Amino acid sequence: MASKLKTAILGATGYSGLELARLLGRHPRTDAPLLLRRSAETDESTTGLPHSSGNGNGYSPIEPFSWSALEQHGVELLFLATPHSVSRELVPEAVARGLRIVDLSGAWRLKQEQNRAVYGFKDADAQIAAELTERAVYGLPELHADRIPSASLVANPGCYATSVILALAPVLSAGIVDCDHGIISDSKSGVSGAGKEPTARTHFVSVADNFSAYSVFGHRHTGEILEQLALNSCQLIFTPHLLPIPRGILSTIYVYLKREMTADEIHNCFHNFYTGKRWVRIFPASHLPEIQFSVYTNYCDLGFCLAKDGRRLVLVSCLDNLLKGAAGQAVQNMNLMYGWDEAEGLQ
Repeated sequence: MASKLKTAILGATGYSGLELARLLGRHPRTDAPLLLRRSAETDESTTGLPHSSGNGNGYSPIEPFSWSALEQHGVELLFLATPHSVSRELVPEAVARGLRIVDLSGAWRLKQEQNRAVYGFKDADAQIAAELTERAVYGLPELHADRIPSASLVANPGCYATSVILALAPVLSAGIVDCDHGIISDSKSGVSGAGKEPTARTHFVSVADNFSAYSVFGHRHTGEILEQLALNSCQLIFTPHLLPIPRGILSTIYVYLKREMTADEIHNCFHNFYTGKRWVRIFPASHLPEIQFSVYTNYCDLGFCLAKDGRRLVLVSCLDNLLKGAAGQAVQNMNLMYGWDEAEGLQ
């Protein structure tokens, strides 16, 4: 029997890291992942995690991060569920050591400097950082499945960006959208999308019985959407909102079509684009997805409504921000990197 892939997760106690540990712990082709924490993390939640494979009692320990720990455990694939600046700092040495990486942060997603500026990176070696930026593959399997298998560095997409890109890609690819008329994406996420670090905005008393917009004209996922869909900033308005629920994303996207079309034409556009794509579900015309349908799964659900004039189109996209928007998509990328079925470990 072939040996199982040895993986490690740095940042295993965050929301995405916890989901990733659970998925890898039961994946048929991976050993239980090595769980690592940054030296700055000292809170009691870093002592260990409950076993997720069902094969043991007690906790899986979380070790301080070191390159020697990775080498000692024979790690081949490193998952980074770390702050953007930490991933930006660690990846150059990880690549130099021959590791393959799936990075769940925004450190390597953006090719264009004006979009990357939102992170304020200060690279120790600008030339190496530029080379890695060019080499990094944006890990959206439905768009880049041909490039992911050979990648040494996969930049896992942002959760909002995944929901918006998957909804718009078919109609933009078909050339039927009047982009100059403007595209509006009105997106809402559960509180886990903000990460585990507590803030005044994410305290229970701020979130419960409330609904709020934030980062208007300044959200860091905007650049991903623009780059992946070849849009300019004048063609898209993206506004995120915070829902008083733990997890899930719903994006409502408004577009204007170049010509009058039928609902069947729109449905065929989506169906043809996503034929064979395991983790996208297309709903019939005027049957719209809801967060409850996709939460706790790796699916992105897509639906639409077409106005009677045949020109105004509303798209609705739903996914679980911690799975298809983070850890599930990371495992999907791993499966592609090693030539496995995309559904392994995710069903």
